[in-house]
Amino acid sequence: MKKKYKTKFPVARIKKIMQLDEDVGKVAQATPILISKALELFMQSLIDQACGEARQRGAKRLTVSHLKKTIDTTEQFDFLKDIVANVPDPTDAMEEDKARVKKPKSARVKDE
Repeated sequence: MKKKYKTKFPVARIKKIMQLDEDVGKVAQATPILISKALELFMQSLIDQACGEARQRGAKRLTVSHLKKTIDTTEQFDFLKDIVANVPDPTDAMEEDKARVKKPKSARVKDE
C-alpha cells in the first residue's frame, strides 16, 4: 500500500517540470515529494522573515518591498537579488505610499 504525503505544492507538476530538463531521466517517486517539502520550507522561511520586516515597519500588509528588503538583508536569500533588482527600493515605495494617502474629509475643501 502506498503512503499519501500531504504537500502544499503539486507533486505531479514538480515531476513534470523536472522531466522538462533533457538531462533528467527517470525520477524516483520520493524525489518530487522531497522537492515539494523543501519548497514549502523555503517559502515559509522567506515569508516569516518578510513578515518580521513588515512588523518592524508597522505595516498591516506584506508587500513586495518587504520581500525585497528581506532578500537584500538576509545572506540566505542572496541568490534572489537579481530577481528583485528591478523592484523599487522600500524607501521609495514608502514615500510613494505617503504621497497617495488621501486627506481626511475634514481637511478637504469643497468646490462650490
